[in-house]
Amino acid sequence: MDQVQRLAPHETMEIHEMLNFKTLCLAQSKLMQGLVFDRDLKHLMQKDVDLTMKHVAQLQGLYQKIQLQ
Repeated sequence: MDQVQRLAPHETMEIHEMLNFKTLCLAQSKLMQGLVFDRDLKHLMQKDVDLTMKHVAQLQGLYQKIQLQ
């Protein structure tokens, strides 16, 4: 038997909201990198961008697996 993950509609909405928030944060961090000239701060921001991209990919994978009831 193939078991399908199911989430309640409000849980699906929460995942969608987290994905939107992380995507917005990613865009803002990438945009702000162009305005920063301090090397250490730019490096820290790049680490944040890399980690956020990983989180976005994880949330997208989760979002694609779920099905509404």
